[in-house]
Amino acid sequence: MRWVLATKDGSVWRRFTRRLFASGTLPSYLVMAVLIVLIVGAVLTTLLPKVVESGAIVVRREQDDQKIDIQNSFTIIMQSYNRTDLLLKLLNHYQAIPSLHKIIVVWNSVGIKPPKELWDSLGPHPIPVIFKEQTVNRMRNRLEPFPELETKAVLMVDDDILISAYDLDFAYSVWQQFPDQIVGFVPRKHVTTSSGIYSYGSFELQNAAGRSGDHYSMVLIGAAFFHTVYLEKFKIQVPAVHTLIDKTQNCDDIAMNFIVAKYTGKSSGVFVKPVDMRNLEKDSNSGFNGMWHRAEHLLQRSWCLNQLAAIYGSMPLKYSNIMISQFGFPNYANHKTKS
Repeated sequence: MRWVLATKDGSVWRRFTRRLFASGTLPSYLVMAVLIVLIVGAVLTTLLPKVVESGAIVVRREQDDQKIDIQNSFTIIMQSYNRTDLLLKLLNHYQAIPSLHKIIVVWNSVGIKPPKELWDSLGPHPIPVIFKEQTVNRMRNRLEPFPELETKAVLMVDDDILISAYDLDFAYSVWQQFPDQIVGFVPRKHVTTSSGIYSYGSFELQNAAGRSGDHYSMVLIGAAFFHTVYLEKFKIQVPAVHTLIDKTQNCDDIAMNFIVAKYTGKSSGVFVKPVDMRNLEKDSNSGFNGMWHRAEHLLQRSWCLNQLAAIYGSMPLKYSNIMISQFGFPNYANHKTKS
């Protein structure tokens, strides 16, 4: 026997309840219990989505879940040159990073095939990796607004830097609070001299000139989060900026700090102190050393500061001494006392 519990006008339901109570064959408390169960079941049934043969509801739900996932995730952009061994090690490490949506490898080893077949043959992998082969080895290749980018957040990281999962997870949460700034692990500063010429300097937790803490005015993008909109803004900068970077094969990170500072009107970056970040350059078998080993590297960066200030007509970089740490939020760079 099949029971029909409800119709549009409720007539079957009313006839059923009248017969159930009138028959007297069941104790009243049992009848009430049955009715409560039936009523709760009917209410829950109305909350279920309607069944559509096309499966449109399921598809929409899956699409919504994907949108939410993309909105709360980031993409790694890693430029690689002549360091296949390190690249594979880092790709494996970053597969386990929470909130990571995709990895884009900017392959600058022109004329050499990227290790895509090797990587794919050892799959499947939880995080997709896209290799973007370049025709010219340029430092600024990594600053393209790649069509594969779907997230608002980008983590740009050098191909010899390994950053722990908990450092990245924490830094990403910080970036979500400061999405218009560069949030990263390597601060630097510009130093103004009495002659008006700028010099490129490092950042120290303790200022040697006094008891106060040091300050920074840049956060390098070789280990940093920033909004994808800045890739678009970099692309439309005046040609002199791109020419400067191509001429030196340097300073694209300084230029990005200029762009962010000019766009926001505040300090370009927020420094997050890492707990576990390692340089793996010595682990590579390629024999290729990073460009920062060049004797002229720091001189070039000082020269770039002055050239960029001339191109933009001013010095937009602003100082900050805020340091955000997992062991104290926020903290200040003058926390370290002199010994």
